[in-house]
Order: sequence, then structure tokens, then C-alpha cells
Amino acid sequence: MEKSKIAGLILGPIAFLILSNLPFELVSQKGDPVIAVAIWMLIWWITEAVSISVTALLPLLLFPLLKILPIAEVGANYGSPIVFLFFGGFVMALALEKVNLHKRIALNIIRLTGTTPNKVILGFMIATASLSMWISNTASTVVMLPIALSVINLLINDEDGFTKNDKNFALSVMLGIAFSANAGGIATVIGTPPNSVLIGLLESQYNTEISFLKWMTLGLPFSIVMVGICYLVLVKWMFPNRDLQFNASKKIIQTELQKLGPTSGKEKMVLAIFGVTVFLWIFRTLINGIFPNLGLSDTMISIFAAIAFFAIPYNVKKGDFIIKWKDTSKLAWGILILFGGGLALAKGMSTSGIVDMVANAIAASEISILLTASLLILLMLFMTELMSNVALVAVLAPVVAGIAIGLDIPILYLLIPVTIASSCAFMLPMATPPNAIVFASGYVKIPQMARVGIILNLIAVGLLILVFQFVLPFLF
Repeated sequence: MEKSKIAGLILGPIAFLILSNLPFELVSQKGDPVIAVAIWMLIWWITEAVSISVTALLPLLLFPLLKILPIAEVGANYGSPIVFLFFGGFVMALALEKVNLHKRIALNIIRLTGTTPNKVILGFMIATASLSMWISNTASTVVMLPIALSVINLLINDEDGFTKNDKNFALSVMLGIAFSANAGGIATVIGTPPNSVLIGLLESQYNTEISFLKWMTLGLPFSIVMVGICYLVLVKWMFPNRDLQFNASKKIIQTELQKLGPTSGKEKMVLAIFGVTVFLWIFRTLINGIFPNLGLSDTMISIFAAIAFFAIPYNVKKGDFIIKWKDTSKLAWGILILFGGGLALAKGMSTSGIVDMVANAIAASEISILLTASLLILLMLFMTELMSNVALVAVLAPVVAGIAIGLDIPILYLLIPVTIASSCAFMLPMATPPNAIVFASGYVKIPQMARVGIILNLIAVGLLILVFQFVLPFLF
């Protein structure tokens, strides 16, 4: 076990005990125990002393013991509608992966973009981002990596060897896959866990709902712009592959598609359920307007999709279903617990008056709104390079909400850009699973990733400040 993890394992509960037994009040009699629990969770999340999902269970034990909240109220957060929204999304992703439909979609996107080197890079990036909207960024990276490595191997084994242009191409493909996996998830509510943590916080604490379509009106354009910027920075500025020529990549894509064979009946069935689900998410508000008593929610649609994959038989006689319960062993159950822990912590902060205290302190100061927003976006983006973005949003989102209240601006104006910032970590391999996966390929060195990443991080900060200043007041 690493020394940092051992230190974190011991330091977490010690910090909790010290903060719980101070001879003076830090904030208030009710607020101090919540801060103590939050610090313990933060230390374990940063050091990853234990699984981040196990850390998320601490409120379930400590809040009732410390008389912060009764266990029924704490437990309700772990069964929040947003947890089931993401569960349905996970099941849908599992179905896409099980029948290899995600790979077929990705290969066809790459085939359509063209076979010149820069078009191949763009194809990989568009395909990865498109997948990352619906399945985890880890899964989308894992799907794309072997195909990318096959293309790179062509350049290693050609007549002129692995030239500088070849290396630049390999770097651009690898980093392009990682960066577009991160940016692609921003586009939808279920694309990346921080989005869902925010939606859950807004619904449970502030009775504010952001529909699937409403999020996409902001998330999808931002995601497209960010992927486009990543592409231009990689191929036009940092790692240009001038005069590089190869056509064999087309053959690799065709070979991979041939391996998949013709589209199977199961793939068509998954595609149909997937299509209906996305249609319902996008047009939910319109459907509820036509049928006012229906009360359709994004979570209900997500659960409909999950049940459909389990319950609609592909072959009745054989009892063949798209997904069986044993397949759910591959589901990221820990992330669902993490959502619950984050919402429980937010509830504790709100109930104990910590959020109100932050709001009052900000209201009493004469601080610039734009400067505050810029600093919060910058803080979130660079902190997420070092720790889990879900854990970070879970801890900071309630505080950011308090700051927004103190500044007398709608909480969405601050919470949305700060949450999106948590998905824009491009600098370090440990920042996100896609970064780590492409780093492990051996074609990317840390200084190369950091050099491009810091440019993209700063561009992302600039874009999010523009979103805060001009786009959010228009949309919300």
C-alpha cells in the first residue's frame, strides 16, 4: 500500500475526531460535525485510501450517530431519482456494449470522416465523443484504443519507419481519443457522473429541474466546440503531421467492420430501444404538454429503458433476453453509491446551515461576481486534475450554491460552469481514466500530455467564463 494512502487512511478519522471535539465552535453547533465528516471524506477521496464509493457511505453511518440527520433522511439520498436515472443509463450502455453496437457505430463514423491522416484523427475523436455521450468515458476509450493502435502499427512497419510525422500522428490520435472521451460526456445528463450529481443536488435541495433536452442545449454545443478546439490544437499547432500519407487505414476499418459481420437482430433491437429512449428524453416536455396527467420524468424514461432490455425477449422460445441480471456484475454500482453519498453530504451542509453561512459571508463582502465565477471555474478545473471529479463536485457544489445565493445570482449560473469544468481535465494521466488509458499505451509521455493539457485547460476556463457571462443568462 502506498505511503500516501496509509497516511490518508489514518489522517481522515484523526482529523474527524479533532474537529468533532474542538473546545470552540468553528461554524455552529450543528455545522461543526458536518464539516468534520466532510473533511474525513475529502481526505479519503483525495488520497484514495479506500474506494471512493466506500467513503461515500460515511454519511449513512455518521450523520445519524452525530444527530445531524435521522438515518431515514440520509438513506433517502442513496435512493434518489437521479441514482435510478443513472442506473438506467448504465443498463443502456451495458446493452450497447454487449451486442457490440457501440463499436459498429464508432467504426462507421471513422469510415465516414475519411482516410487522410487528419481526417482519421477527427474520425476517432468524433466517434469517441459520440460514444461518451451515452456510455462511460472509460468504455469509449477502451473501444477506440485497439483500433487506433492498429492504424499506428501501419506507420511503424512502413518503409520509412516511425518518423517524426508518424509520432505526431500517433500522439494526436491517442490524446484526441482521451480528450474527446472527457469532453463528449459533457453533452448529456448521463454522459458523465458530475452532471448527474449536479442534477440530483438541484432537484433534492433546490426543487429545480433541468430536463435532458435542456441540458443538451448547453452541453452538446459546448462539447462540440471543445472537441473541435482539441482537434485544432493537436493537429494544427502542437503535433502537426505534414506530408504524411497512408491509405491502409481504410482497410483496417473495413476489416474491423467485417469482423463484426452484418448487423444482427439483437443490435437492431438494442438500437430500437435506445432510439425510443432518446426520443422520449428529448421530447418529454412536449409529451407531458399533450398528456398533462402522464407526469413523465427523465428517471422514469431511464427505468423504462432498463426494464425493456431485461424484459423484452429477443427469442421467446429460448428465453433469450438482451440483458440478464448476471450481466449487471459489470455495472459501476460504486458510482451509484457515490451519488448517494454526495447528495447526503449536500443535505447535511444545507440542514446544518453551512450553505446559509457561506451565502451570508459572500453577501456581506463586496466581491466581483465575474471574478468569483472565474476563480471557482479555475479552482474546480485544476483540482480535478488531482482527485475524482465526482467526489469534488459532491463536496464543492453545495458550497458553490451558497456562494451564488450570497452573490444574489441564480445558482445555475455558477453551478453549471463549475460542474462542466470538472470534466475538462486534460493535463495529467491520473486526472481521468481516458488520460490514464492512453498514457499506458506508451505513445504519450507525461510532459507531452501536460504541455497540450494546460493550453486546453486554460481555453476551457475561458470558454466557461463566456458561458457564465453570456450563454446561461440567455438559456436560463
